[in-house]
Amino acid sequence: MKFAVIGGGSTYTPELVAGLARERERLALHELVLHDIDPQRREVVGGLAARMLKAAGYEGALSVTDDLDAALEGAAFVLIQLRVGGQTARLSDETVPLACGCIGQETTGAGGLGKALRTVPVVLEIASRTRELAADDAWIVDFTNPVGIVVRALLDDGHRAVGLCNVAIGLQRHIARLLEVEPARVMVDQVGLNHLTWVRRVELDGSDILPELLAEHGDALAEDANVPRDVLERLGAIPSYYLHYFYLHDDELARQRTGTPRAAEVAEIERELLELYRDPALTTKPALLERRGGAYYSEAATQLVAALAAGSGDVQVVDVRNGATLEGLAADDAVEVPARIDATGATPLPQPPLAPELLGLAQHVAAYERLAVQAAITGERNLVYKALLAHPLVGQVPQVEELTVSLLEAGREHLPQFEPREVTA
Repeated sequence: MKFAVIGGGSTYTPELVAGLARERERLALHELVLHDIDPQRREVVGGLAARMLKAAGYEGALSVTDDLDAALEGAAFVLIQLRVGGQTARLSDETVPLACGCIGQETTGAGGLGKALRTVPVVLEIASRTRELAADDAWIVDFTNPVGIVVRALLDDGHRAVGLCNVAIGLQRHIARLLEVEPARVMVDQVGLNHLTWVRRVELDGSDILPELLAEHGDALAEDANVPRDVLERLGAIPSYYLHYFYLHDDELARQRTGTPRAAEVAEIERELLELYRDPALTTKPALLERRGGAYYSEAATQLVAALAAGSGDVQVVDVRNGATLEGLAADDAVEVPARIDATGATPLPQPPLAPELLGLAQHVAAYERLAVQAAITGERNLVYKALLAHPLVGQVPQVEELTVSLLEAGREHLPQFEPREVTA
């Protein structure tokens, strides 16, 4: 199996390489290609990847390249983990909304839209080359944020794609530690949209234990979700960490206005990581990588790839087309739900309807995501305006008008679709 990583110069890559090396026999991995357009990152991250694979006894091929076509040629799996504009663009996503009195976050709200506008066209271009060059039955696995919007764009364009997020596996591992059991015994029934999910059921050995879990470990779970414990008890569910941007909007906005942007912190962590990666004696992922985020990324990615390759029928939380899974959302919405994974793809498991307090917010954000994809593809400014107007973290005309201008101006270098078009007679 040939596995291509687009954005292979990411500081996340050693986490992925560790997982692939560990599972290389189960995956039948014989060729790994790391593609990146940044020559420095290719050299540094590629060098560490080579040392890690050698230390693990990997006998297959490793290529590090900036040639996209060569990376995609014959690949069975294409994992996309890129960041258009790098950390500089992320800093813009987190600060431009703040100037307008809105939450600054790279995957949701106005910042998430800024990232989506830059990212969707690039991912679709990569997907188009994948369709032409990769194996006939190749899968695209998207880890690029905002995952829900990117996956929706890929599926709308007819690609064999599945979205992946580490929130569900992170919560599963957290609960397993609280219960002092092996993670394989725990299943979290996480449902909603990417970065807008709730866990309404937690199974231990097949039996739902969520009520007992909330009663005995509510404080720890609330701290992990960054919301008061009372929220979990009233909802009867565990919200994802990203819900605190909605549930505690004003508190979060005040904190962001006086705090250091996460993008600045990540940029410093990345600088330190790249320095560590240069060490020729380093053959394992450093502990500092845990502060970068993306915990359990390698486990989630390798589990998904292995299930798709082997047709194992494992149940995993992924981002797929809704169909009839969540009542109240459109069939073509991209949802994040438990699905059975086999060689034909991911089939969502049946779900009871979302409660009104969950469904209303999901519908609101799903409408925004639909508009965001259309705006990113067409380059129509009025669709940017409508997407911002639809998002519950923005939604007010003065802010929408200002952000429509400021987001497009801040991202202008990476938004050619919004440049004025010549009118021909």
